[in-house]
Amino acid sequence: MPAATCDSRLALLARRARSRIAIGLQEAGNISATLHYIHDPLCGWCYAAEPLVKAAAEVPGLALKLHGGGLWPEPTRLPEDMRNYIRDADERAAKLSGQPYGEAYLSGLLLDPTLTLESRPTTAAVLAVESIDPSKGLAMLTGIQHAHWEHGLKVVEREVLRRIAGEIGLDRAAFETALDAVDADAHIASTRRIMQQIGAGGFPAFVLEIDGQWSAVPNRQFASDPRGFASWLGRMLGEHAAA
Repeated sequence: MPAATCDSRLALLARRARSRIAIGLQEAGNISATLHYIHDPLCGWCYAAEPLVKAAAEVPGLALKLHGGGLWPEPTRLPEDMRNYIRDADERAAKLSGQPYGEAYLSGLLLDPTLTLESRPTTAAVLAVESIDPSKGLAMLTGIQHAHWEHGLKVVEREVLRRIAGEIGLDRAAFETALDAVDADAHIASTRRIMQQIGAGGFPAFVLEIDGQWSAVPNRQFASDPRGFASWLGRMLGEHAAA
């Protein structure tokens, strides 16, 4: 197929997808809708879900709420068998999502015997950013993820987190103050209660809340289709409003 024809078809599909979302949202009216995203900043499959999360964040009328669940509750160094398992999982995630995995991670950080994984520092960093500017929580989360999987940085270190906060436009001193004030343990405990209530056994998980009603989201079927995920969410909003 000629490249020009292929590009035209892709453009047409994109317009149709945007149209379906718009129709759903027109029908949705003034309903209250939130997509709850249960994640961990150091969960590889959550990194793979980034395109879905970003697509969902662009759906008008749909709020996105982040819930960090504490995949690594204590500082953990990885034995060789766990490193091999993670490498295999990263390969599968890369194929499904198209997310970048840098050599600094694959040939550096992942092989570093001093690498320590812990959810509390990175979760606290996202909470600190949200306390300063709620609109930048997702930017901080994705900044942490790319620093780890793409650039091979030790994101549990405070200075690395300070740098990421500065890169997304926050004052580093204000971030430091907020970081000391947040209660990551309470947040993680709250997320764990939500996971128990909805029967979520791992990360990532999504729950769609519309006018106080919670329903599971079949995100796995959209693993390689963020546009389809956004379209599905828009359709759910429209169907709820029409009911």
